[in-house]
Order: sequence, then C-alpha cells, then structure tokens
Amino acid sequence: MRASFIAAINQLCAERNVKADDVLEAVRQAIATAYRKDYGNKEQEIRVVLREDQDMPSVLLIKEVVDDVMNENFEISQKDARRAKPDAEVGDEIEIDVTPVGYGRIAAQSAKQVIIQKLQESEKQSLFEMFKDRENELLTATVTKVEPNWVTLEVEGMTVSLPWKEQIPGEHYYTGKRIRVYLDKVELTGKGPQLRISRTNASLVRKLLELEIPEIRNGDVLIMGIARDAGMRSKVAVKSNDPRIDPIGACVGQKGVRIQSVMEEINGERVDMIEWSDDPIKLISTALQPASISAVIIVNGETHEDEEGRIVKKRAAVFVEEAQRPMAIGKKGQNIRLATQLTGYELDMYNYEELPAFKAKLAELKGEEVEVVMLVPEGEVAGEEVKEEPKAEAEEKKAE
Repeated sequence: MRASFIAAINQLCAERNVKADDVLEAVRQAIATAYRKDYGNKEQEIRVVLREDQDMPSVLLIKEVVDDVMNENFEISQKDARRAKPDAEVGDEIEIDVTPVGYGRIAAQSAKQVIIQKLQESEKQSLFEMFKDRENELLTATVTKVEPNWVTLEVEGMTVSLPWKEQIPGEHYYTGKRIRVYLDKVELTGKGPQLRISRTNASLVRKLLELEIPEIRNGDVLIMGIARDAGMRSKVAVKSNDPRIDPIGACVGQKGVRIQSVMEEINGERVDMIEWSDDPIKLISTALQPASISAVIIVNGETHEDEEGRIVKKRAAVFVEEAQRPMAIGKKGQNIRLATQLTGYELDMYNYEELPAFKAKLAELKGEEVEVVMLVPEGEVAGEEVKEEPKAEAEEKKAE
C-alpha cells in the first residue's frame, strides 16, 4: 500500500491507542469479507496481502492441489493449478490472485464498517490490557461532568462513571477537579472494559496511607485493619515491626501533617489511628476510644457453626460507666459499629452496674467460671481523673 496509507494507519493507532498490527489485520479481514460477499462465497479461504510497493491490496484464493476435486472452494486439480504455478504438485497449497479490476474503491466502501468494528474491538481490548493488572490500585482522575446520580471522570484517557453509592457523602464535585479513586475491579463487557472505581471503599484509605507514610510503604508499619464510615470517620489499626518505631506517631506525623494530608484527600473525613494488639481485650478497649471501658468479657472467642448450621460470630460484652456510654456507642452508633468492624467481634454494650448479674447468668449457661477482664480497678470510675492531694496535706497525713 502507499506510504500515505501506512502513515494514516500509524496516526489512527496513536489516536486510538491500539497496535498497528491489529489495525492492519482488521483491514485484511474487512477486504476478505467484502470479496466473499461481492465475488465469492463464505466457504472460500481468502488471504489479503498489503504491500507498501503496491497501490492496491492483493486478494488471493487459497486452494489445495489434489488428484480428484471434491470441493471447488478448497481444492484444485493439478492441471488447473499448473496454469497459475507451473511446478505445482499434488498436496501443495497454492495462491491464486483473484483481485478484481478496480477493486480498490469497492473494497474500501464494503470494508468500512468492518474496519470500524474491528478498531473498536481492538481499542476495547487495548484498554482492558492497560488496566486489568492494576486492580486494587490508586488512580488519579479528573472530573469531566457532574450529574445528580453520578460523576463522569477521565482516567488516563478513559471515560469512567463514579456512581452515587461510591461517592463520599457530602463531597462537592466540579468540572476539572482532580481526585484519587480506588480501582476495585476491571471487567470486559460487551460495551468494552468497565472500571469499578470507588471513593468509599476502605482500601482507598489504605492506599492513601501507603502513599503518604514511608514507614507503611516500606513495611516497617503494618496496617492490620480498617473500619470506615465514608465521609464521617475511619478507624485504622496499625502495628510496628520495629520496636524503635512508634506506629501511631509515624502515621500521624509531626503536628499531624501526614494524617492531615490523607484526611484532606477524602473530604476532611476523620481518621483515627489506633495501635493493634493481639490481645482481643486490649484491642476492643482501644477500638472503642475515646470512651474508657471498665470491663470486657469474651462471650465467644471464635466464629463457628452451631448444631443447626448457623454461623455464630465472635462476641464480647463491654461494660462502661453510664457517663461513658454515649461516647462508647457514638453518634447513631458509629463508634461501636466501627469498633465491631475493626476487631471482628460483635460488641454488646452494658452499664457497669450490670456486670455481676451478667457474669452470674453467663456462668450458669456455660457451667463454669466466667473470666472478666477489668480494665479499670473495681471501685474506680472509668473516665474520671484521680485527684491528687496537695503535697503539704499528704505529708501531714503521713506524719500523723
């Protein structure tokens, strides 16, 4: 084909982000389809050759040389074959040039729709290949259109929709705004590759922490769990592999600069960092901060199936003073809900005064003594500061 044709193909490839070989193969298939429709039949084996030194494509009919022709679509006698190829022998495959005179214009018109279709398929496959290995990654997107129920984004040249349920509640989107999104899944559908992106997924917080905090990125600090109420609050449990590193301090940063960067990226959502503990009691009490917990009883330490095949989840009873109860539960149950997600325990909240009766009832059901872990010494009230006596009065009492 002419150099101008090759140049046009290369330009098309650059614009559509597809491979030149795929485009040329689409052209060959389109011309072959058009030839079968106008001059041959669908059973024939057609091969199209595109050469830079020729103005027109060559259409070749492929046949096998045989002694006795049974199917003229695929076979040819040795006598007829030698008219096209003098040294043809039985068993050879020969190419017969069947290019019609003036076929260029006809081929172009007939193949147009096929070429467009092949290009679209190639483009879809190219985009799928680009993103399929990037699931669970952070992507940078630009808002291009804002609708009541979804936001249209551009991600590396691809148009992607951010549905309402994946948007951070209360976040304001406008054309040209740059945001980071979490790529949850890539699917190849009849409409092309579909990117399932999210701003509400808990993994978005994880990826942002990895981006902002070197200690997490290099593995010195591990994220053990994340519980998130998108747009409102997240709780992140971390631990350090290096005893010299304070995991909370590393994540928060000097004057909170590191965690503040993460919070700004998710529309000011509060991110609470807590230290992970392998002791479930300690983890539960820490996860329920800022409330002070008086006591915890592990009712069921392992998730299991009961006799009827029902799933019985891990469960713990948490006891707090009446003054601490609102903080432990949180607004609309948010604090205890996030603590449940983070620890994996179903948490039941009780007033501290109910502890003796609860302990006795549980011991009766289990038929054994129940272990109660007191987080505040009995007789003291959780959450209240112990007032120290003035030094002078303390010394007077000591002298008496």
